[in-house]
Amino acid sequence: MAMTAADIETLIKAALPDAIIDIRDLAGDGDHYAANVISEAFRGKTRVQQHQLVYNALKGGMGTELHALALQTSAPQP
Repeated sequence: MAMTAADIETLIKAALPDAIIDIRDLAGDGDHYAANVISEAFRGKTRVQQHQLVYNALKGGMGTELHALALQTSAPQP
C-alpha cells in the first residue's frame, strides 16, 4: 500500500515537530514524492545526517510503502 503525502507529513512532524514541510507528488501515482523540510534539528548537521533524520522518521517506509522521496533539507534562515 502506498504512503500518502499526508502520511509522510504526519510521520515527519512526529519526529521533527517544528518542521515546515512541503510535499509534492511527482508522478501522480502516490509513490514518487519530493519534499522540502526545514527544521532547527538540521542546524549543524551534514546533508546526509539531515536526510537520515527524515528517513528515520518514516519508520522503514522508504523502499516499501514509499518508492521514492527526493529530499531538500535545511535549517531555518536567521
